Amino acid sequence: MDIDEFVESVLSEINDYLKGSELVIESISHNSLKKITDLALPLEGMGYQTVLSDINHFLRYSVRTDHPGFMNPLWGGMNITAFLGEVIASLANNSMYTYELSPVATLIEQSLIRRMCEIVGFGDGNGTLTTGGSNGNMIGMLCARYRINPLGLRTGYDSKNLVCFVSEESHYSVRMSATVLGIGLDNLISVPCDVNGKMRPEKLTEEIEFAKLNGQIPFCVIATAGTTVRGAFDPIKEISEICTDNNLWLHVDAAWGGSCLFSAKHRHLMDGIELADSLCWDAHKMMGIPLVCSAFLAKDPDSLSKVYNFTDSANYLFHEETSEVDLGRFSLQCGRRNDALKLFLAWREKGDAGWAKLVESYMDLAEYLEQKIVESENLELMSSREWTNVCVRYNIEGQDLNELNSKIREQIRINGKYMVSRSTLNNAIILRPVIANHSISKDTIDGLVNEIVTVGNEIISGIPQK
Repeated sequence: MDIDEFVESVLSEINDYLKGSELVIESISHNSLKKITDLALPLEGMGYQTVLSDINHFLRYSVRTDHPGFMNPLWGGMNITAFLGEVIASLANNSMYTYELSPVATLIEQSLIRRMCEIVGFGDGNGTLTTGGSNGNMIGMLCARYRINPLGLRTGYDSKNLVCFVSEESHYSVRMSATVLGIGLDNLISVPCDVNGKMRPEKLTEEIEFAKLNGQIPFCVIATAGTTVRGAFDPIKEISEICTDNNLWLHVDAAWGGSCLFSAKHRHLMDGIELADSLCWDAHKMMGIPLVCSAFLAKDPDSLSKVYNFTDSANYLFHEETSEVDLGRFSLQCGRRNDALKLFLAWREKGDAGWAKLVESYMDLAEYLEQKIVESENLELMSSREWTNVCVRYNIEGQDLNELNSKIREQIRINGKYMVSRSTLNNAIILRPVIANHSISKDTIDGLVNEIVTVGNEIISGIPQK
């Protein structure tokens, strides 16, 4: 097989994949898959035909994240324009640290960051594309620490008295950030939430005052716009007032919920976002851009250049005449792939109005799913709904509901027609379907509800499952 035949064969595999599949996943155990997968790295090359066989095997047993029944994480679906942008970016193989190596890609990323800052309300803001919301949260904490002690960049940081405040339903990445930056898990204060999963501002004030009385130094608050399980939005405006009164940096984890800003109907969920100091926003979530595509945005345009004030030593990369355009001066990374092109092309195709329509259609579908649950005698809504997360469990008297719902979720996964995540709310195991996939329709939701009820009824009746 020559290279032209190989490329044509791979394109044929891609076309076949894009035609879709009946199942989200062809379920197979770890041990069984390992037995039938050739993982050997040979001393001598095995040629294009072997590679083509490997591609076929990989796609066969991969989760079909573009399938309508894929409602597991906070992302999914297939944006063809963005996918092709990903292909072109890999073809060009630019690295984003200097304009010299990525001229058009640099202009594209700058344009994206500028537009996203405008949407947020950071008129003169700046930012960078990152490896995801986890990285964005860490950069926010990094900027907050710098503001309270700029000299620490040179002298080092004694962080044992610094404290950061987060929602008790915040993403686990804030704990990772506290560990990586040397803040310490004990200095990450979880603020209680209300029954809807939102941070309580009065409790934040209490925790700040208690920390000060304890001789600690509050330096940062991380609010969440779209929590992982419930999809709850913390009250940013009220939290920002508390931060202003106490001179604290406010970072907002909007990795999941940031896309609400496109919609005039739902933008209110992030009222006050323009008052924050920074935020992260994942385009690879609700906007459907292929993983990974995430932005960190800061209101102060100089925040990142101050925190990363060490690039001048890299005279093999950075030069004075391009200091204003080399993106590596505003990033934690040196070598960095071009994640801007796929978002840029998709945005050019859809426009702001297209993103707004997408968000609103997802919210309509989530409302439809919520209503189907409320109408079902077998299902119970486990939390109020604010975004497109829907928390549900199968409910029947006389059963261990945690065990039952765990079995239901696992059997649904094995059946392969739907994939939803399992989580815990108030010690109750729940199913958490999420609408973040443009392939989902009302028919999909009808099928999912029927699947949950049918599997639950069969398990209770003792009908053997495959």
